[in-house]
Amino acid sequence: MDLKDVQERVDAYISQFVEGYFQPMTLVVRLTEELGELAREINHHYGEKPKKKDEPDGSIALELGDLLFVITCLANRLDIDLNQAFNDVMQKFETRDKFRWTRIEDSLPND
Repeated sequence: MDLKDVQERVDAYISQFVEGYFQPMTLVVRLTEELGELAREINHHYGEKPKKKDEPDGSIALELGDLLFVITCLANRLDIDLNQAFNDVMQKFETRDKFRWTRIEDSLPND
């Protein structure tokens, strides 16, 4: 499934409801909320704040999925093609940051 398929699937889901997509600002607030939930799960798994014994286990993967869903809703609401947006941002990283980080092949010892 590529991002176009993701956008179409989310749109098919949202389109069945009278309310449709939330306003962009509401979607940004939802995105912030979901990011907080991801941060909480990361902190419980890798940080210094373990879950309480009575708290149910969460899922980092599901929290990432929630973020993807809300990002897709925002893109659809604003008529943004996520495939194009992703390609544009990768082009930016592949050119602007081309020499920013140490490449694996450059870090190997010379024999």
